[in-house]
Amino acid sequence: MSEMVFETIYKENFPFWEKLPDADREYICRNSHGVTYPKGKNIHDGSKCSGVILVRSGCLRLYMMSDEGKDITLYRLHKGDLCMLSASCVLNAITFEVFVDAEQDSQCCVISGPAFAAVSERNPDIRIFALETAVGRFSDVMWVMQQILFMSMDRRLAIFLSDESARTGSDTIALTHGQIARYMGSAREVVSRMLKYFVGEGIVSVSRGGVTILDKRRLRELIL
Repeated sequence: MSEMVFETIYKENFPFWEKLPDADREYICRNSHGVTYPKGKNIHDGSKCSGVILVRSGCLRLYMMSDEGKDITLYRLHKGDLCMLSASCVLNAITFEVFVDAEQDSQCCVISGPAFAAVSERNPDIRIFALETAVGRFSDVMWVMQQILFMSMDRRLAIFLSDESARTGSDTIALTHGQIARYMGSAREVVSRMLKYFVGEGIVSVSRGGVTILDKRRLRELIL
């Protein structure tokens, strides 16, 4: 991928881009590379500065993992989203391990962490953008924690199914019980029992293709 292509992509996605000196724009482009991550590929294991990742297509999943190997999804990134938590050398306040996997085949632009950090030191607009991006994502993380700590399982599952339906534009959520449990930070058995209850109430149907919402009104009632 040429520097001119990176220039076009960053101009469309970074609000600070036009404010940077020409030399800094060129430096970031020179220290960028395009990557296609296959589905299931681990991109960041929390132990190094993997760089700033801009998603061009596909989906990335950010999660934390316990010592026992249990993980909990923090949020997912789609086209146009930026991953800052993979660049601990840019945000020094990141002191916990975050893992990033490609949930789908994903095309990304990756900016070298040290290069991004060097340019941000000279340009306050980049530092502000990076912090605002990170803070916005921490709001997503806190929402996940709030659900796990304070919400009943039926409400959490209703919120998840409703959000997935809205995101994909389909009443069918093409995920297995195990995948749903992983995204929700729960156990597969718990999700399966709750889905069985939803099926009995006529709210959803379950098949090999995933979970299909049958009664959106009832689902909304569980959320409220």
